[in-house]
Amino acid sequence: MTLSVELLDDMNRRREEILAGGGADKLAQRHEKGLMTARDRLAALFQEATFQEMGTHVQHSARYFGMEKKVLPADGVVVGTGYVGGRLVSAFSQDFTVVGGSLGKMHAKKIVMLMQAAAKLGSPIVAFKDSAGARIQEGVDALSGYGDVFYQNVYLSGVVPQIAVVCGPCAGGAAYSPALMDFIIMTRKNAYMFITGPEVIKAVTGKAVTMDEVGSADMHASVSGNVHFLAEDDTDAVRIVHKLLSYLPSNNSEDPPHHPSPAISLAEDDGMRALIPDDSQKPMDVRGVIEHIVDPGEFFEVHRSFAENLIVGFARIEGMVVGLVANQPAVRAGALDMDAADKGARFIRFCNAFNIPLVTLVDVPGFLPGVEQERGGIIRHGAKLLFAYASCTVPKVTVILRKAYGGSYLAMCSQEMGADFVFAWPTAEIAVMGAEGAIKVLYSKELKAAEDPKAKVRELAAAYRAEFASPYMSAGNGYITDVIDPAITRSTIALSLRKALTKRELRPPKKHGNIPL
Repeated sequence: MTLSVELLDDMNRRREEILAGGGADKLAQRHEKGLMTARDRLAALFQEATFQEMGTHVQHSARYFGMEKKVLPADGVVVGTGYVGGRLVSAFSQDFTVVGGSLGKMHAKKIVMLMQAAAKLGSPIVAFKDSAGARIQEGVDALSGYGDVFYQNVYLSGVVPQIAVVCGPCAGGAAYSPALMDFIIMTRKNAYMFITGPEVIKAVTGKAVTMDEVGSADMHASVSGNVHFLAEDDTDAVRIVHKLLSYLPSNNSEDPPHHPSPAISLAEDDGMRALIPDDSQKPMDVRGVIEHIVDPGEFFEVHRSFAENLIVGFARIEGMVVGLVANQPAVRAGALDMDAADKGARFIRFCNAFNIPLVTLVDVPGFLPGVEQERGGIIRHGAKLLFAYASCTVPKVTVILRKAYGGSYLAMCSQEMGADFVFAWPTAEIAVMGAEGAIKVLYSKELKAAEDPKAKVRELAAAYRAEFASPYMSAGNGYITDVIDPAITRSTIALSLRKALTKRELRPPKKHGNIPL
């Protein structure tokens, strides 16, 4: 049978209608506002001519209320696969020009179909979220569709990386799918995300709030902690996706994309010594330390605006991909609080799921004291950090820069919590508590009798540091691998990582541990 011109024309006509989404006018309106369309986003994500669409002709059922004669191109979501940086990626993009990108049963089925394909192909998932929510006309079928998507999000958790890009509305139940994914990128403009919006909040509580207060990208990045990366616009969001993917393996059976240097540089870095303040009580900005340790331009911070007393992110050290966790003494003295513990634990568990080695930089005075922290559950939140490190089987290298007191010493990946290598600078202080606090407890009677109690505290504290908090004491008891010159920190970490890449650690068979959520 010869393929007729009529059949080809019909095929092309149908495809053109689908590619037009909600129509030329709606597409033009988005471009006038500086917004990408659903297909624009996928075109920007993938290498040219590598995108293959799935479910192009899928349509909703005609039985739904008021939908009998409506044609919804691609049912409001474009799904398919393509290549990013030479690696296969699965992605879907909701089309706001088609009934607001609302989710119905077939819309959800297309997303689930893609996610199931990603599981078989072992490819990361990128989801562009731009939807008005559940398609009301489809009633409980729309809710069922959300349930199908949520189930797949959980099923694929720890199997392939999942990245959500919130670049439009994401309201109500729709917000839970990105929350179940590994990373959320959100654009500052045009995007909002919430469970209950300002109108519902006012109706129920009587309190008037703005959209920015409950659903903006800035709020979620700095207050709620839901958003990991802020993007200025769609183009910037795609750039962040590309950067993030460059550090991640395609799935949990692969190693991350290491590009190890042929030979590790063993040169000393005198600049590292210069970063250490003369006064041990003066905060040290750990970002300077990070810059000296990682390869130039190779630190990609995650959750930058949230819980700033702890820094987490991806990096390369002599070409090897690592997850980096560091106390930030410049914020809250680097003390661990509830948000910092949550932030660190989530990041550590992601790295463990995807075979990414961990480097931990320690300068922590303890857990943040306060009634709010205790009543808010700092015990439970802090336990998450302990659980995350202890259950982590990837290579773990810890460097104690200065303070490491009490339970926070353990919570920042000490040897007892499974670190493979623990190094300390000569400036490190490792103890149950700070020297001054310890002296006030141990010598309370003597201090009361002293002529100058403050001077006596300083005198005794110096002796306490030298004898009981010295890194050499910990090294002598086998808790520390070695005390090192700060100038060789980078080379020491690099050598340790290179040696630990062959690490294999088996745990007892079980379904999973019960992390203190």
